[in-house]
Amino acid sequence: MLFEVNNLTLGYEKKEIVIKDISFSVNDKDFIIITGKNGAGKSTLIKGILGLIKPMSGEIVFSNELKKNMIGYMPQETKVDASFPASVYEIVLSGTINKMGKNPFYKKELKKKAIDALKILNIYDIKNRSFQDLSGGQRQKTLLARSLCATDKLLILDEPSNNLDQASREEFYLLLMKLNKELGITIIMISHDQDIDRVLGTKQLIIKDNGYEFKDIEVEEDDL
Repeated sequence: MLFEVNNLTLGYEKKEIVIKDISFSVNDKDFIIITGKNGAGKSTLIKGILGLIKPMSGEIVFSNELKKNMIGYMPQETKVDASFPASVYEIVLSGTINKMGKNPFYKKELKKKAIDALKILNIYDIKNRSFQDLSGGQRQKTLLARSLCATDKLLILDEPSNNLDQASREEFYLLLMKLNKELGITIIMISHDQDIDRVLGTKQLIIKDNGYEFKDIEVEEDDL
């Protein structure tokens, strides 16, 4: 087990409760899809897992093999300015910052990790291109590679396919399946895609108005 959520309640100022009394566990190599309508609390739950907001009650217990700085996170809205003149390689390499410690320079092994991520996601050939010149699909793969540089254990993605066309979305999903099945990386992904459970993931967390459902799902790759 990587971590478990025990009777967790999350909210914001004025004690506004968004997520109430939710419990589930995340195991090594899980691929968990989080679904639910807008405002259900999906992103709030992710913020709680990442430690960006404190629980109102309950707890999140991490195993010894997973520390908070070992989590790769790809937010719904990237903080990378599309007009910023950085190369694909520079953006991907920035994902290793949490591994630099007090050293102000990137070590050889961190540069190798960035190169490996570029190759895994099939964007090594565009490593010197400017981020601002990329297509939507290429930008998402670049940001995924950056997140991958931060972890060997757990990736958390907040609606990463929202602005992709169908072809780019399908390619992106195949890459996620590769990371999960071939590299053994645990993935938690928020999605608004209809019938996402038919094509992706091993478990599904459905957040509802009156509670939640956490269930096993079967991947049907032929439907992708």
